[in-house]
Parts: sequence; structure tokens; C-alpha cells
Amino acid sequence: MVQKFGGTSLGSPARIKKAAKRVAAAQRAGYDVVVVVSAMGDSTDRLLGLASRVAREPAARELDQLLSTGEGVSAPLMSMALSELGIAAVSLLGFQAGIQTDQRHAKARIVGLTPARIQRELAAGRVVVVAGFQGMGLEMEVTTLGRGGSDTTAVALAASLKAQACEIFTDVDGIYTVDPRFVPAARLLTHIAYPEMLELASAGARVMHPRAVEIAEAYGLELHVRSSFHAGPGTIITSEEAIMEDRNRVRGIAHEEQVARLSVVGVPDRPGIAASIFLPLAEADIAADVIVQTASHEGVTDMSFTVSSADGRQAKRILDSVAQEIGARTVLAQDGLAKVSVIGSGIRGQPGVAANMFKTLSGLGINIEMISTSEVRITCIIKADRIKDAVAGLHQAFNL
Repeated sequence: MVQKFGGTSLGSPARIKKAAKRVAAAQRAGYDVVVVVSAMGDSTDRLLGLASRVAREPAARELDQLLSTGEGVSAPLMSMALSELGIAAVSLLGFQAGIQTDQRHAKARIVGLTPARIQRELAAGRVVVVAGFQGMGLEMEVTTLGRGGSDTTAVALAASLKAQACEIFTDVDGIYTVDPRFVPAARLLTHIAYPEMLELASAGARVMHPRAVEIAEAYGLELHVRSSFHAGPGTIITSEEAIMEDRNRVRGIAHEEQVARLSVVGVPDRPGIAASIFLPLAEADIAADVIVQTASHEGVTDMSFTVSSADGRQAKRILDSVAQEIGARTVLAQDGLAKVSVIGSGIRGQPGVAANMFKTLSGLGINIEMISTSEVRITCIIKADRIKDAVAGLHQAFNL
């Protein structure tokens, strides 16, 4: 069994001890247990704060070196807590656990896993505590997997070790139809399909990292998301075939608040122009979303898309240079936006879902800036100051 504990679940020595009891119970039930831990509480934010006090723009490599120390603290503490309970345990950093990544600092992806050390320790009867969120690139470079990367560590290890179970312990009871902080009437889902969970995670739901869901689906690995603070059924993330409940309806509402829109205006309409715009962004590790191109008129078109607000300023600088090269008229940037999405496998066969969403937002006096769709998602870009109204209104409109 692989068990992952998030930062809030490890926010104090008392919480670490409580989590250790969960681990001990799993081992005593007969499992070989691998534990993946995040940094304690708000450790990562505090480390980022320290970095900002000594450098305006810290190098990505040095930030990875710094931020990886958070999990380097919580892993041995968890091992110590298990030892106090009479459970033999050993802590491993990412490179000791055999987690190999590419070279992209702060956004690394796992490219290989050699869990020989983990397997030896398990064979010796020890619980193995692995520092999540980190791995090793070429030349022993420390890399991190981005926010929520400990989920990815846990799922990758579970897949590699062919674990019977992978439990994700967090500070909420499981996956809800909507963020309970926005809508107290949110309903806990007993099951959710991989595509729905991937869209929820990609659209802003913070309970699971999208990459972790991708790996779980690729390897057919069920994930059990549970509260670390009390017993409860939680939510099982599994295949669509395994779910009968609510197959033909919207399953949830997701939102993301820190969104910026960029518009390249007056773009010459010829082959290769879209690549000229998006390749420099990709090379800078800036992900574009909700891409809309207007119809060509007199040989020119406008291209608009969204990025994270954190990437907005850098994206604008890159696009200003690109616009000159391709002969576009100008680049416009707008911050203070948000994404709201309705998600569910039932969207495929229900043409009324989009109409209901647009009607609901209109009734609330909320203007839709952009629209994007997939087989299981409809996303609208709106002003950030109306996001709470939008989420609550849509949750009610779809009877969630």
C-alpha cells in the first residue's frame, strides 16, 4: 500500500504522530507500506518567502534546492514517529527512492523510477517514508514536480511497485461537487471517473494534481482520497466502467481564480502563425489554455488565450517580441479573471448543459469573456470578483 499525507495533515508534531498511527495500522493489517509526505503545513510558502527576501528573481535551480528541503524535514520526522510506535521505518529523499525526472526545474516530470532501494527496505520489514514533490535530473540535479507534486510521487510509486492500494490523505473528506468553502451544500462524491477528476484538477480543484490522475488512469490504478483527521468513506477515483452512479449528469463545478488573458491582435492569417505564437511560450514553460481564434477578415485574425496570472507578465514580454516578428498589430493583456467549469461525463450526450450554464450566468448578470469545451467540460472565463456567485449559482442550477 502507498499512503500519501499532505502538508496540512503533517502541520504539527501532533498531526505527524496521528498520521503515523494510520500508517502503523496499515502495516499491522498485513500491508507493506510506502508513505509519501509533503512539507509540513505552510513550510513551502515560508521557504518561498525567505527566497524573496534575498533575491528578486531567484534562479529556478536554487529554488528547487531550497524547496526540496521541506519534504526533507517531514520524511525523517514521520520515520521517527513510526519508530516511537514500534514500527521499523526508514526515510528516503527523492533521489534515494530512485525517482528520475527531466531537467525542468519547478515543473519537472517523472521520466523513470528505479525502486530497488524501496523494495529492499520493504523486504526487510520496514515502512519506507519517501519525500514527495522531488526527484533527480541529470548530473544529480535536484528537481521539484510543482505544487501538488507529492500526489504524483505517490501515484508513480504505487504504479511502479504494483501496489494493491493508493490512499491520498488530505484535509478534506474527499472530492466534492464543488469547493465546500464556496458552497456549504457541496456533496461528497463516493466515486469519480478519471476523465472527470482530470478535468476537475486541471480546471482548478486543488485536491488532486492532474499529473497524478493521468498516471493513475494510464496504469488502471484506483485512488482513494480520504481525510487524515477522521475516518470516513472518502472518494474513489476509478474508471468510467466501474461507476454506475450519476453517469448521465454534471458531476461537479471547478474554479480557478488567478487567470490572465492575452490577445494578439491583427495577426496575419497564414500557415504557421499559431506555432510562432505558442512555441516561444512553451519554451518558457508557460501553459496556454482556453484558446480562441476569431474568423479571418481581410487576411488578419485575433488570437486570445489564458495563462496563469503568475505567468502573465512574462507571457506579455514574450508576445510583444513575437508580435513584431510576425507583423501583428498589438498585444493586449488583462488580469483579474477567473475560470469556472461544469464537469461530467454526461455532458457528451446532453446538449442542454451549455445552454443551462450560459443562462445561469446571464441571470446572475455575469458576462462571459471566453468559452472552451471538451467532451466532459465546459469552461467560461469571467471576472474574478464574480467567481463565488458563479460557482454557487451553477451548483444550484445543476442540482448538485
